[in-house]
Amino acid sequence: MSDSLDRLYAAILAARDLDPESSRTAKLFQRGITKMAKKIGEEAIEVAIDAINGDSEAVVRESADLLYNLAVLWVACGIRPRDVWREMERREQLLGIAEKLPKSTGKMPRVSSPPVAVPQARRPIVALPGRGKQS
Repeated sequence: MSDSLDRLYAAILAARDLDPESSRTAKLFQRGITKMAKKIGEEAIEVAIDAINGDSEAVVRESADLLYNLAVLWVACGIRPRDVWREMERREQLLGIAEKLPKSTGKMPRVSSPPVAVPQARRPIVALPGRGKQS
């Protein structure tokens, strides 16, 4: 799988400066990180809904869309796939499997990893249905 994501990442790098009228990737870069992040949220919700509905084929299609949009955001943030793989390996060393680490810092030893420069983006206020404004 990492080879496929590496190829996707390279294709996104090559397409980011193309004409936004003919390239979905270039259009996302033109619209900025906020639009990229929203696309990830949209695709993740679609994956979840399709899973709840038991539509495995749709989960596969939407998962591919989610991975594409995640790779676009990685490029925009200066994150390389190997940075993510390194984090997965770090978690595997800590836990024996590459699962999500507990939120509490007191439960798990902290292992230093090289810092990744991420551009600071303002977080928009999003109104969720039935919940009022969230930040």
